[in-house]
Amino acid sequence: MTVQFHTLANGLRIVTEHMPGLKSASIGIWVNAGGRHERIEQNGIAHFLEHMAFKGTATRSALQIAEEIEDVGGYINAYTSREMTAYYARVLEADVPLALDIIADIVLNPVFDARELEVERGVILQEIGQVLDTPDDIVFDWLQEAAFPDQPLGRTILGPAERVSAFSRDDLSTFVEERYAPGEMILSAAGAVDHDAIVRAAEALFGDLRARTSQPVEPARFSGGEFRRDRQLEQVHFTLALESPGYRDPDIYTAQIYATALGGGMSSRLFQELRERRGLCYTIFSQAGSYADSGLMTVYAGTSPDQIRGLAEVTADEMRRFATDMTEAEIARARAQMKAGLLMGLESPSARAERLARLLSIWGRVPDLDETVARIDAVSIDDVSRFARDLAGAGRGAMALYGPLKDAPGLDDLAGRLAA
Repeated sequence: MTVQFHTLANGLRIVTEHMPGLKSASIGIWVNAGGRHERIEQNGIAHFLEHMAFKGTATRSALQIAEEIEDVGGYINAYTSREMTAYYARVLEADVPLALDIIADIVLNPVFDARELEVERGVILQEIGQVLDTPDDIVFDWLQEAAFPDQPLGRTILGPAERVSAFSRDDLSTFVEERYAPGEMILSAAGAVDHDAIVRAAEALFGDLRARTSQPVEPARFSGGEFRRDRQLEQVHFTLALESPGYRDPDIYTAQIYATALGGGMSSRLFQELRERRGLCYTIFSQAGSYADSGLMTVYAGTSPDQIRGLAEVTADEMRRFATDMTEAEIARARAQMKAGLLMGLESPSARAERLARLLSIWGRVPDLDETVARIDAVSIDDVSRFARDLAGAGRGAMALYGPLKDAPGLDDLAGRLAA
């Protein structure tokens, strides 16, 4: 498998990886335009724009977009994160030119039809309502806000209903002009792809885009804090976060191995202690989420109202204890889980295309898989122990709780246990 690169004169980057033996390909455009690129009055517009891309272009109706890709058995979708918006398709080898043409069309030529705008506004408001009615979704938005208050990185991706209700066609066009510069776009493709053919097609489709400079994003400032929403639910939904490394930090793999060993599977510390031994929860996990310049080490669990104090306190105790008594076997198991998850996932061309785009955006290059595996293997138990000690002593962190909270501890109580 060979990764190849090309940059158009206007700054749009192209990266491809041919995967021998495959008859299909994944291709898409990744744009550095997510939730953290919005001004406060724009909150939610990156996601709104992603929806509107499928609602018609200058040459295709919404139905035609769907029919053209499905007539060849393909699949097309998009997503918005805090740092990116992606538009991508999976098709057979012969239909790669069609997929690229459709993706270019929806990204470059959306018409923002007034009727379709109102229809999609209603869809997004329904989506917001669904998240608000899903406790184990909304609690993570509240945790993000507690961790990064009063800044773009702390706001929701969907945006508040009142802003979504007011967005106009001009608001969408303004965000495109501000953020969809060719230098902020990466065309990524993997599978049964021909690099030179994709470069030629990209030059024809995107070459006339005007190069321009986007405004820098506001740097992340982890502050921490506590959010509590008391409501009569069957469970209390508990989230705790401490600041963790960003993508470019040398400790990124150490953080991921720590999260895996702490709460990444059925053999992990938190799963074994809180679920298997004590029966305090059904679901519990930890994860290391990263951004360009910061990240969150997050623990989530759901438990009954009368057990929330015990669950939260034991979680903090286990995180403190893990800094001093982790074993070589735990770290070796976490490394193996990470490598297996990485390599198994990349058997899909869609996962490969996403990896190419994300790494090119982060590093300006795509490290070989062998290099990534070597960096995972290089993380020692001493590295993870040091990271765990630093994490436990870092400060009070952030916490969000949702449900019946009469017996729930405060963030300062847990910070004291972590640092004890």
